[in-house]
Amino acid sequence: MEYLVVAAYAALAFFSLLFSYLVWSRFAKKPRNLPAEAAGARFLVGHLDVVSGRVGLPHVNLANLADENGPIFRIRLGVHPAVVVSSWELAKELFTTHDATVSSRPQIKAGKHLAYDHAMLGFSSYGPYWRQLRKLISLELLSARRVELQRSARASETALLLRDLHARCGSGRALVDMKELFGELSMNVVLGVVAGKRFSGRDEAEEARRCRRVMRDFFHLAGFFVPADALPYLGWLDLGGHERRMKTTAKELDDIVGEWLVEHRQKGNSGKDFMDVMISVMEGADLQSHYDVDTIIKATCGNLISGGTDATAVVLIWALSVLLNNRHVIKKAQEEIDKHVGKERLVSESDITNLVYLQAICKESLRLYPPAPLGGTRRLTQDCKIGGYDIPQGTWLMVNMWKMHRDPRVWPDPLEFRPERFLEGDKIVDVKGQDFKMIPFGAGRRICPGANFGQQMVQIVLATLLQSFDLSTPDDQPIDMTESAGLTNFKATPLDVLITPRLPPTLYT
Repeated sequence: MEYLVVAAYAALAFFSLLFSYLVWSRFAKKPRNLPAEAAGARFLVGHLDVVSGRVGLPHVNLANLADENGPIFRIRLGVHPAVVVSSWELAKELFTTHDATVSSRPQIKAGKHLAYDHAMLGFSSYGPYWRQLRKLISLELLSARRVELQRSARASETALLLRDLHARCGSGRALVDMKELFGELSMNVVLGVVAGKRFSGRDEAEEARRCRRVMRDFFHLAGFFVPADALPYLGWLDLGGHERRMKTTAKELDDIVGEWLVEHRQKGNSGKDFMDVMISVMEGADLQSHYDVDTIIKATCGNLISGGTDATAVVLIWALSVLLNNRHVIKKAQEEIDKHVGKERLVSESDITNLVYLQAICKESLRLYPPAPLGGTRRLTQDCKIGGYDIPQGTWLMVNMWKMHRDPRVWPDPLEFRPERFLEGDKIVDVKGQDFKMIPFGAGRRICPGANFGQQMVQIVLATLLQSFDLSTPDDQPIDMTESAGLTNFKATPLDVLITPRLPPTLYT
C-alpha cells in the first residue's frame, strides 16, 4: 500500500513538472530572431538521440543536420536549448568577439561523476578557479624548462618503442597492433611528465592495462549526454546505466591517482614532475573554490594524464591509418626524411623544421580527424548575437570542428587526404587556434593547453616510424576507418600493421 502511495506521488510530481515545462516553453518570452530549429525533435527529449552516441556518431549526425539547416541551427536537448555552429566564420566570431561569453561549461552528469564535481579544468566553468588553475598549468607544466623535460621524455619513450618494434621483427618483419602501442607510448610520456611514473616489464603489464582502460573509459563516457542531462527531473533514474559506469570509472581513476599522490607525499617533494609542483604550490594557494587541496591535485593531474594520453594516441592512430590508406604519401615522406636526415642516424626533433612534407601530413590528418570533433559543450553566460541571430543566456553551444574541416568552400576535395594542400595555398595555416579555418585543438580561452605537446609528439613519432620501417597491411587490405563515439573519436578497430626494418641494425639498439 505504501509503495502505491509513493508511486502515485512520484507520478504526480513528474506530470506536474512536465506540465510546468510545457506551459513555460509555450508562453515564455523568447527572442524573435533565432536560428532555425532542426527537424526530428522527439517529444520531451528533443534531439538527444542525435548527440547521445547511441545512434550514430554525434559529429556526423550534426554535420548531416548542418547540410539541411545551414552553418548555425538550433537543437533541443530536453529542457536545454542548444545552438550548433559549423563554419569557420562563425567560429571566429565566437572565439574572438564572444570568447568570454562562450567559455563556460554546462553542469552535466559527466562533469559531476567523472570530474570530481566539475573540479577538473576541462569541466569547470569559466571563472576565478578556472583562470588560476589554467595559469598554474601554463607556468608549471608548459614553461620552457618543462617543455625541455618533455622533449627528453618523448625521445626516450620513442627510442624504447623503436627498440621493441625492431626486436619483434627478428630477421624479417612483424605484425603489430599500433593502436595498442601508441596508447602505451603516449601514456608513458604523459605519466612521466605529470606523475613521474612509467609502466614497463611483465610485472607492471596488468597495472598498465588497467590504467589505459580507465583513461579510455573516462574519455568514452565523458562524451555522453545521459537522459538526466536533458531532463533534470529524471535525475533519480539511470536509464542505460551510464551514470553507474561513470561512477565506477571515476572511482578507479581516483584510486590510481590517489595512490600516486600518497607516494609523492611520502617521498617528499623532489620537484621532478607536475604532481610535485602541485603539492608545493597548493600549500599556500587560494584558488577561490570549495574543493579541498587533495581533490584539486587529483582532479588536475587525472585530467592532464587522461587528456594527454587519449588525445595524443588518437591523433597518432588516425595519422598512421590515413597514411596506410595512401601508400604514395608514405613513400614521399620517407624520401624527404632520407634526403634531410639520411639512414646513418635517427631523426630528432631538431630535424622537424626541415621536414615540411611530414608537417603537412600531420596537419592534413588533424584536418580530417580532429581528436575531439565537437570540442566540449559550452554554455552562454549572457545574451549575445551570433551570425546575426539573437542567442539567449543559458543556451548550450556546440562547435562541429569535424564539419568545419570538411567545408568544400575552404578545402577543395575535402574528403581527400592530400598533404600537398599545406605546401600550396594553405601552407601557412596555423593549427593552434589562430586560423579559424582549422582548429583541431579548439580556440580562444579554452583551447587545449597541450596543443604544442601533442603536435610535437605526433611529428617526432611519425618521423621516427617512417624513417625506421617500411609499413604495410596484411594482404595489402585498406585500414578500417570506423570511429567510436565519445569525447574523442577513437578508432573502433585495431590498427594491424606489417613493419619491416629499413635502417642499419645498430640504430635500433
